[in-house]
Amino acid sequence: MSKVSVIIPVYNVEKFLKKCLESLINQTLRDIEIICINDGSTDNCLSILNSYAKDDNRIIVLNQANQGQSCARNAGLAIAKGEYIGFVDSDDWIDLDFYEKLYTAAKKYNSDIAAAGIKRLRPYKWKYHLKIANEEYTENTDKKFLLCDVPDKCYVWNKIYKTSELKKYNITFEPHVFFEDRCFTAETLIKLKGLVTVPDTYYNYWTNNKSTVKTKSPKKSKDSEYTYNKMMQYLKDNNINLDHYFLDLKKIKFLGLTILKIKTFKTKKQYLLFNCIKFEIKLQL
Repeated sequence: MSKVSVIIPVYNVEKFLKKCLESLINQTLRDIEIICINDGSTDNCLSILNSYAKDDNRIIVLNQANQGQSCARNAGLAIAKGEYIGFVDSDDWIDLDFYEKLYTAAKKYNSDIAAAGIKRLRPYKWKYHLKIANEEYTENTDKKFLLCDVPDKCYVWNKIYKTSELKKYNITFEPHVFFEDRCFTAETLIKLKGLVTVPDTYYNYWTNNKSTVKTKSPKKSKDSEYTYNKMMQYLKDNNINLDHYFLDLKKIKFLGLTILKIKTFKTKKQYLLFNCIKFEIKLQL
């Protein structure tokens, strides 16, 4: 059994794929398996994957017709044999000590989840997207959401998850849906026991203008709304305290009745008239 199984869905990213793979094969934690799912790429991704797999027997290549990222991740989950599971998107990369530090911290606390920081990179600049200051362990569900800045940052790839617990609760990604991270992240933080934060190592999130998040389509807009509403209902059903999610909440009342709520998030301001969304405005970061 490997210590960590890393699952990488791959689709038409030949420009970025080698950098991603180099960050994996050169991890200071050598005992990992690297599961690459070529999801019907029409460029040279499959050739690149096969070339790396020929030189490194830790790399497993699955080739399938295009089904989307959620199905590709599920295909990886189905064959993963590692004690923990991690995810990397094929246009991103990770610090070379990333999995060693996450695995060491997870074992230290017998934690089901370990989470690291995130750097967001653009062609000429970068910034901390999520900075972890201290190593901290908690089994308190509300605090897990707070430490990971969820639901604002519902990312699966800056974490590792205990495989036996994912299988115990049958946690997978909803097939054929964009923004599938949201519900997976919420479910794992609620159902899995314990989370440890890991400072001083980072997931490097490349801002790719052709990525799922950046490109637009009617289906992506529909799926974004669907997954957001599904996640928020799931959190409500499980009594998750989301006070940290709002930077500010103002209520305007008349005769004791709240007629208008103004919610300020990190990225938007939302106006709710009689508890129904009236309109939103985006805020400059």
